[in-house]
Amino acid sequence: MEKSVQLNARRLLCPLPVIRTQDAIAKMNPGEHLVVTSTDPGAKQDIPIWCRINGHEVIEIKEEDHEIIITIKVVQS
Repeated sequence: MEKSVQLNARRLLCPLPVIRTQDAIAKMNPGEHLVVTSTDPGAKQDIPIWCRINGHEVIEIKEEDHEIIITIKVVQS
């Protein structure tokens, strides 16, 4: 099973969830998963766009209790 890293981006507003995602992925290896939890509605669009530009794969986006949970597979470092 791939390593999974949790990123708490709750109560952070744009662009901080994307910046924190970028910083976390920079420390990770290909194949690992990053699970980002955010309360910023913009993260639902911004993080997948950042992933597409930077070559990472969005595995899942779900919403629970006013939180957006995005699972990303690190494809390249």
